[in-house]
Amino acid sequence: MHVYNPLPNSLDLGPISIAFYALAILTGVMVALYLGLKESEKIGLNPDILYDGIIWILPLAILGSRLYYVIFEWDRYRGDFARIFNFAEGGLAIHGAFLTAVVAVVIYARIKKFDLLKALDLVAPGFLVAQALGRWGNFFNQEAHGFVIGNLTNNQPNLSLDEQRAFLETTLRLPKFIVDNMYLQGPSGLNYYHPTFFYESMWNLTGFGLMLVLRRTKLIRSGDLIGIYLIWYSVGRFVIEGMRTDSLYFGESNLRTAQVVSILSVLAGIAVIGLNWFFFKRPKYADVLNEPKPVFTKKSKAKKK
Repeated sequence: MHVYNPLPNSLDLGPISIAFYALAILTGVMVALYLGLKESEKIGLNPDILYDGIIWILPLAILGSRLYYVIFEWDRYRGDFARIFNFAEGGLAIHGAFLTAVVAVVIYARIKKFDLLKALDLVAPGFLVAQALGRWGNFFNQEAHGFVIGNLTNNQPNLSLDEQRAFLETTLRLPKFIVDNMYLQGPSGLNYYHPTFFYESMWNLTGFGLMLVLRRTKLIRSGDLIGIYLIWYSVGRFVIEGMRTDSLYFGESNLRTAQVVSILSVLAGIAVIGLNWFFFKRPKYADVLNEPKPVFTKKSKAKKK
Protein backbone atom coordinates (compact mmCIF):
# COMPACT_ATOMS: atom_id res chain seq x y z
CA MET A 1 0.00 0.00 0.00
CA HIS A 2 1.57 3.28 -1.11
CA VAL A 3 0.72 6.43 0.77
CA TYR A 4 -0.48 9.53 -1.04
CA ASN A 5 1.02 12.77 0.29
CA PRO A 6 1.51 11.62 3.91
CA LEU A 7 2.41 13.67 6.94
CA PRO A 8 6.06 13.41 8.06
CA ASN A 9 6.61 10.28 10.13
CA SER A 10 9.73 11.42 11.92
CA LEU A 11 11.26 14.38 13.71
CA ASP A 12 14.48 15.36 11.95
CA LEU A 13 17.05 17.21 14.05
CA GLY A 14 20.02 17.67 11.77
CA PRO A 15 21.62 14.24 11.26
CA ILE A 16 19.33 12.70 13.90
CA SER A 17 15.95 11.33 12.87
CA ILE A 18 13.46 10.25 15.55
CA ALA A 19 10.49 8.23 14.31
CA PHE A 20 7.12 9.38 15.60
CA TYR A 21 6.28 5.68 15.94
CA ALA A 22 9.02 5.30 18.56
CA LEU A 23 8.00 8.54 20.27
CA ALA A 24 4.38 7.38 20.49
CA ILE A 25 5.37 4.07 22.08
CA LEU A 26 7.79 5.67 24.53
CA THR A 27 5.25 8.34 25.49
CA GLY A 28 2.71 5.62 26.22
CA VAL A 29 5.22 3.71 28.34
CA MET A 30 6.21 6.82 30.31
CA VAL A 31 2.58 7.73 31.03
CA ALA A 32 1.88 4.14 32.13
CA LEU A 33 4.95 4.15 34.39
CA TYR A 34 4.00 7.49 35.96
CA LEU A 35 0.47 6.31 36.73
CA GLY A 36 1.78 3.03 38.13
CA LEU A 37 4.17 4.83 40.46
CA LYS A 38 1.38 7.12 41.70
CA GLU A 39 -0.82 4.12 42.56
CA SER A 40 1.77 1.63 43.81
CA GLU A 41 2.20 2.95 47.34
CA LYS A 42 -1.57 3.30 47.70
CA ILE A 43 -1.93 -0.46 47.36
CA GLY A 44 1.19 -1.31 49.34
CA LEU A 45 3.73 -2.05 46.62
CA ASN A 46 7.24 -0.60 46.69
CA PRO A 47 7.68 1.82 43.73
CA ASP A 48 11.23 0.49 43.36
CA ILE A 49 9.67 -2.71 42.03
CA LEU A 50 8.32 -0.74 39.06
CA TYR A 51 11.56 1.18 38.52
CA ASP A 52 13.64 -1.99 38.49
CA GLY A 53 11.13 -4.05 36.54
CA ILE A 54 10.66 -1.61 33.68
CA ILE A 55 14.40 -1.66 32.96
CA TRP A 56 14.37 -5.26 31.78
CA ILE A 57 10.68 -6.02 31.16
CA LEU A 58 10.22 -3.20 28.60
CA PRO A 59 13.05 -4.34 26.27
CA LEU A 60 11.81 -7.93 26.54
CA ALA A 61 8.27 -6.85 25.67
CA ILE A 62 9.48 -4.95 22.58
CA LEU A 63 11.53 -7.97 21.51
CA GLY A 64 8.54 -10.23 22.12
CA SER A 65 6.30 -8.01 20.01
CA ARG A 66 8.78 -8.23 17.13
CA LEU A 67 9.29 -12.01 17.35
CA TYR A 68 5.53 -12.59 17.54
CA TYR A 69 5.10 -10.59 14.32
CA VAL A 70 7.98 -12.39 12.60
CA ILE A 71 6.60 -15.84 13.49
CA PHE A 72 3.34 -15.12 11.70
CA GLU A 73 5.13 -13.52 8.75
CA TRP A 74 7.87 -16.14 8.59
CA ASP A 75 7.89 -16.46 4.80
CA ARG A 76 9.07 -12.83 4.61
CA TYR A 77 11.95 -13.37 7.05
CA ARG A 78 13.06 -16.91 6.35
CA GLY A 79 16.79 -17.01 5.63
CA ASP A 80 17.36 -13.36 6.52
CA PHE A 81 18.30 -13.42 10.19
CA ALA A 82 19.48 -9.79 10.32
CA ARG A 83 16.14 -8.54 9.00
CA ILE A 84 14.31 -10.20 11.88
CA PHE A 85 15.81 -7.63 14.22
CA ASN A 86 15.49 -4.66 11.89
CA PHE A 87 12.97 -2.74 13.97
CA ALA A 88 13.25 0.28 11.68
CA GLU A 89 11.15 -1.43 8.99
CA GLY A 90 8.17 -1.74 11.34
CA GLY A 91 6.29 -4.86 12.33
CA LEU A 92 5.42 -5.07 16.03
CA ALA A 93 2.47 -6.98 17.47
CA ILE A 94 0.75 -5.78 20.64
CA HIS A 95 -0.28 -9.29 21.63
CA GLY A 96 3.35 -10.38 21.51
CA ALA A 97 4.37 -7.50 23.76
CA PHE A 98 1.57 -8.25 26.22
CA LEU A 99 2.27 -11.98 26.46
CA THR A 100 6.00 -11.40 26.92
CA ALA A 101 5.41 -8.72 29.56
CA VAL A 102 3.02 -10.93 31.55
CA VAL A 103 5.44 -13.86 31.56
CA ALA A 104 8.25 -11.51 32.62
CA VAL A 105 6.12 -10.02 35.42
CA VAL A 106 5.25 -13.52 36.71
CA ILE A 107 8.95 -14.46 36.83
CA TYR A 108 9.84 -11.09 38.37
CA ALA A 109 7.17 -11.53 41.07
CA ARG A 110 8.59 -14.93 42.04
CA ILE A 111 12.10 -13.50 42.27
CA LYS A 112 11.13 -10.37 44.22
CA LYS A 113 8.34 -12.11 46.18
CA PHE A 114 5.61 -9.51 45.77
CA ASP A 115 1.86 -9.90 45.19
CA LEU A 116 1.52 -10.72 41.49
CA LEU A 117 -2.14 -9.74 41.20
CA LYS A 118 -1.50 -6.37 42.85
CA ALA A 119 1.25 -5.75 40.32
CA LEU A 120 -1.05 -6.70 37.46
CA ASP A 121 -3.64 -4.27 38.86
CA LEU A 122 -1.01 -1.56 38.45
CA VAL A 123 -0.01 -2.40 34.89
CA ALA A 124 -3.50 -3.13 33.50
CA PRO A 125 -4.56 0.55 33.13
CA GLY A 126 -1.03 1.28 31.92
CA PHE A 127 -1.37 -1.31 29.16
CA LEU A 128 -4.47 0.45 27.85
CA VAL A 129 -3.12 3.98 27.93
CA ALA A 130 0.23 2.87 26.44
CA GLN A 131 -1.57 1.05 23.61
CA ALA A 132 -3.89 4.02 23.05
CA LEU A 133 -0.95 6.40 22.61
CA GLY A 134 1.19 3.88 20.76
CA ARG A 135 -1.46 3.47 18.05
CA TRP A 136 -0.73 7.03 16.93
CA GLY A 137 2.60 5.73 15.71
CA ASN A 138 0.58 3.69 13.20
CA PHE A 139 -1.13 6.91 12.10
CA PHE A 140 2.16 8.59 11.18
CA ASN A 141 3.39 5.41 9.48
CA GLN A 142 0.12 5.13 7.52
CA GLU A 143 -0.39 1.52 8.65
CA ALA A 144 -2.88 -0.56 10.64
CA HIS A 145 -5.74 1.14 8.77
CA GLY A 146 -9.02 -0.41 7.66
CA PHE A 147 -10.70 -0.97 4.33
CA VAL A 148 -12.01 1.69 1.95
CA ILE A 149 -14.86 3.76 3.37
CA GLY A 150 -18.06 2.21 2.00
CA ASN A 151 -16.12 -0.88 0.87
CA LEU A 152 -15.57 -2.09 -2.70
CA THR A 153 -17.64 -3.99 -5.25
CA ASN A 154 -15.69 -5.68 -8.04
CA ASN A 155 -12.67 -3.71 -6.84
CA GLN A 156 -14.50 -0.40 -7.31
CA PRO A 157 -15.49 1.89 -4.41
CA ASN A 158 -19.19 2.00 -3.54
CA LEU A 159 -18.96 5.64 -2.47
CA SER A 160 -17.52 8.66 -4.24
CA LEU A 161 -14.48 10.41 -2.77
CA ASP A 162 -16.73 13.24 -1.51
CA GLU A 163 -19.00 10.71 0.24
CA GLN A 164 -16.02 8.90 1.73
CA ARG A 165 -14.56 12.13 3.07
CA ALA A 166 -17.96 13.27 4.38
CA PHE A 167 -18.20 10.08 6.45
CA LEU A 168 -14.92 10.87 8.18
CA GLU A 169 -15.46 14.64 8.51
CA THR A 170 -19.20 14.91 9.11
CA THR A 171 -20.32 11.56 10.50
CA LEU A 172 -17.27 10.78 12.64
CA ARG A 173 -16.26 14.46 13.02
CA LEU A 174 -12.57 13.67 12.73
CA PRO A 175 -10.01 16.50 12.49
CA LYS A 176 -8.81 17.43 9.03
CA PHE A 177 -5.24 16.17 9.62
CA ILE A 178 -6.55 12.67 10.34
CA VAL A 179 -8.91 12.71 7.36
CA ASP A 180 -6.17 13.93 5.01
CA ASN A 181 -3.80 11.19 6.16
CA MET A 182 -6.39 8.51 5.45
CA TYR A 183 -6.33 9.36 1.73
CA LEU A 184 -4.29 6.47 0.39
CA GLN A 185 -3.26 4.95 -2.91
CA GLY A 186 -4.50 1.36 -3.06
CA PRO A 187 -5.35 -1.33 -5.63
CA SER A 188 -8.51 0.56 -6.62
CA GLY A 189 -6.82 3.97 -6.82
CA LEU A 190 -6.94 6.82 -4.35
CA ASN A 191 -9.58 6.42 -1.64
CA TYR A 192 -10.26 7.25 1.99
CA TYR A 193 -9.72 4.39 4.44
CA HIS A 194 -11.07 3.65 7.89
CA PRO A 195 -8.67 4.99 10.58
CA THR A 196 -8.75 1.81 12.64
CA PHE A 197 -5.74 3.02 14.62
CA PHE A 198 -8.01 5.85 15.86
CA TYR A 199 -10.91 3.53 16.67
CA GLU A 200 -8.66 1.34 18.77
CA SER A 201 -6.99 4.30 20.46
CA MET A 202 -10.36 5.75 21.52
CA TRP A 203 -11.60 2.34 22.68
CA ASN A 204 -8.51 1.90 24.83
CA LEU A 205 -8.75 5.41 26.31
CA THR A 206 -12.39 4.75 27.22
CA GLY A 207 -11.40 1.50 28.93
CA PHE A 208 -8.59 3.30 30.73
CA GLY A 209 -11.04 5.87 32.10
CA LEU A 210 -13.41 3.09 33.16
CA MET A 211 -10.61 1.38 35.09
CA LEU A 212 -9.69 4.58 36.91
CA VAL A 213 -13.30 4.91 38.06
CA LEU A 214 -13.76 1.24 38.98
CA ARG A 215 -10.66 1.10 41.17
CA ARG A 216 -12.16 3.77 43.42
CA THR A 217 -15.38 1.81 43.93
CA LYS A 218 -16.27 -1.39 45.81
CA LEU A 219 -17.36 -3.08 42.59
CA ILE A 220 -14.08 -4.88 41.93
CA ARG A 221 -11.61 -6.99 43.86
CA SER A 222 -7.84 -6.74 44.00
CA GLY A 223 -6.59 -8.51 40.89
CA ASP A 224 -9.72 -7.88 38.79
CA LEU A 225 -8.23 -5.11 36.67
CA ILE A 226 -6.08 -7.46 34.59
CA GLY A 227 -9.21 -9.50 33.87
CA ILE A 228 -11.12 -6.36 32.93
CA TYR A 229 -8.23 -5.35 30.68
CA LEU A 230 -8.28 -8.71 28.89
CA ILE A 231 -12.03 -8.50 28.29
CA TRP A 232 -12.23 -4.81 27.35
CA TYR A 233 -9.22 -4.68 25.05
CA SER A 234 -10.03 -8.00 23.39
CA VAL A 235 -13.66 -7.17 22.58
CA GLY A 236 -12.58 -3.95 20.88
CA ARG A 237 -9.64 -5.58 19.14
CA PHE A 238 -11.82 -8.43 17.82
CA VAL A 239 -14.27 -6.02 16.18
CA ILE A 240 -11.66 -3.56 14.88
CA GLU A 241 -9.37 -6.33 13.61
CA GLY A 242 -12.16 -7.43 11.26
CA MET A 243 -11.81 -4.06 9.51
CA ARG A 244 -8.03 -4.21 9.09
CA THR A 245 -6.35 -4.88 5.76
CA ASP A 246 -2.98 -5.95 7.20
CA SER A 247 -3.93 -8.64 9.70
CA LEU A 248 -1.67 -11.56 10.62
CA TYR A 249 -3.19 -14.97 9.81
CA PHE A 250 -2.66 -18.52 10.98
CA GLY A 251 -0.71 -20.00 8.05
CA GLU A 252 -2.81 -20.19 4.92
CA SER A 253 -6.11 -20.09 6.81
CA ASN A 254 -8.62 -17.25 6.93
CA LEU A 255 -8.31 -17.08 10.72
CA ARG A 256 -7.01 -13.71 11.86
CA THR A 257 -4.49 -14.29 14.62
CA ALA A 258 -5.56 -11.28 16.67
CA GLN A 259 -9.22 -12.34 16.62
CA VAL A 260 -8.44 -15.86 17.81
CA VAL A 261 -6.17 -14.49 20.56
CA SER A 262 -8.89 -11.98 21.49
CA ILE A 263 -11.45 -14.75 22.02
CA LEU A 264 -9.01 -16.68 24.20
CA SER A 265 -8.17 -13.48 26.10
CA VAL A 266 -11.83 -12.76 26.88
CA LEU A 267 -12.18 -16.29 28.29
CA ALA A 268 -8.98 -15.79 30.30
CA GLY A 269 -10.27 -12.47 31.65
CA ILE A 270 -13.55 -14.06 32.77
CA ALA A 271 -11.57 -16.87 34.44
CA VAL A 272 -9.32 -14.40 36.30
CA ILE A 273 -12.28 -12.45 37.69
CA GLY A 274 -14.13 -15.66 38.59
CA LEU A 275 -11.11 -17.02 40.46
CA ASN A 276 -10.62 -13.72 42.30
CA TRP A 277 -14.21 -13.68 43.52
CA PHE A 278 -14.99 -17.32 44.21
CA PHE A 279 -11.68 -19.16 44.72
CA PHE A 280 -8.99 -16.75 45.89
CA LYS A 281 -11.64 -14.51 47.51
CA ARG A 282 -9.41 -11.47 47.13
CA PRO A 283 -10.29 -8.31 49.11
CA LYS A 284 -12.12 -5.45 47.43
CA TYR A 285 -9.75 -3.03 45.73
CA ALA A 286 -11.18 -0.14 47.76
CA ASP A 287 -10.49 -2.05 51.00
CA VAL A 288 -6.85 -2.56 49.96
CA LEU A 289 -6.54 1.21 49.60
CA ASN A 290 -7.64 1.62 53.24
CA GLU A 291 -5.26 -0.97 54.69
CA PRO A 292 -2.20 0.21 56.70
CA LYS A 293 0.74 0.52 54.30
CA PRO A 294 4.50 0.18 54.65
CA VAL A 295 6.43 3.43 54.37
CA PHE A 296 8.83 3.22 51.43
CA THR A 297 11.93 5.30 51.02
CA LYS A 298 13.96 5.51 47.85
CA LYS A 299 15.71 2.18 47.19
CA SER A 300 14.81 1.44 50.76
CA LYS A 301 13.70 -1.16 53.15
CA ALA A 302 10.06 -0.86 54.01
CA LYS A 303 9.22 0.36 57.49
CA LYS A 304 5.85 -0.41 58.98
CA LYS A 305 3.70 2.46 60.14
